[in-house]
Amino acid sequence: MADDDRKILCLACGALNRVPAARALSTAKCGRCAAGLATPEPVALTGEQLAALVAKDTGAFVLDVWAPWCGPCRMMAPHYTSAAFNLSSRVRFFKLDSEQNQAAATHLQIRGVPTLIGWSGGRQVANQPGAQTGPALEAWIRNVFSLTETHNRSHTE
Repeated sequence: MADDDRKILCLACGALNRVPAARALSTAKCGRCAAGLATPEPVALTGEQLAALVAKDTGAFVLDVWAPWCGPCRMMAPHYTSAAFNLSSRVRFFKLDSEQNQAAATHLQIRGVPTLIGWSGGRQVANQPGAQTGPALEAWIRNVFSLTETHNRSHTE
């Protein structure tokens, strides 16, 4: 495997896929089941899926740990969805319901929701408690993963 390849876990079938760093994630498909490896919307995870991602995946991804009763979580949700659409060529976006996945939230040491956590290269690289919206949310993600404007997804793709 080349040094600049990412190992991307397919959530549909569990296969680990090698994806060159230069290739847009939004066009990458699983070699086993042909499912898309990134989507233009955040994907809801279970605690088990998150554990597999953290253990095996070396790509860039953001996790929104939220709760259904949380007002700031609901306020941030459309902004997080918009960021996923705009940045899905380089970063994958996931959501973890802390009420349904309490053990995973405890393992992550979540003290409040919403909390955004970034992973890259197989390790946690950022943790941001509190709601982020609009340009501030996308700026935080770009900063965490060193993305430039040219990495953004075109709304016409």
